[in-house]
Amino acid sequence: MEFLTQNVFWIVIALVSGGMLLAPMFRGGGRFGVSPAQAVTLINREDAAVIDVREAAEFERGHLPNARHIPLGELENRAGELNKLKNKPVIVVCQSGNRSGGARATLAKLGFERAVNLDGGIDAWAQASQPLVKGRK
Repeated sequence: MEFLTQNVFWIVIALVSGGMLLAPMFRGGGRFGVSPAQAVTLINREDAAVIDVREAAEFERGHLPNARHIPLGELENRAGELNKLKNKPVIVVCQSGNRSGGARATLAKLGFERAVNLDGGIDAWAQASQPLVKGRK
């Protein structure tokens, strides 16, 4: 007990640091999330597919190049269209990373073991000065 009272400051620092390290896992990131830079690497090196789960109007305002548009509400019904991608990295995208986190989990349950969420979504992608394509593909 004496140790705790004499080292309260260091214990608090250790707990806060640990919490900061774990925070991405609770925001949908962590091992199933990738940054825009990591997404670019997956696309360029491993020919990752990009699935945009936003609504049509959002998709038309700007999406990643070569992104396939499957709105979140249609994902389970249209997952068969993606079967040939099961062994490839699949990057799931929405506006901020929340909807795509759930979509990534859905794809994982359907056997897409390499599906990842773009942390921060289109917002983070644009903030990282990555290209966006406007209109329908």
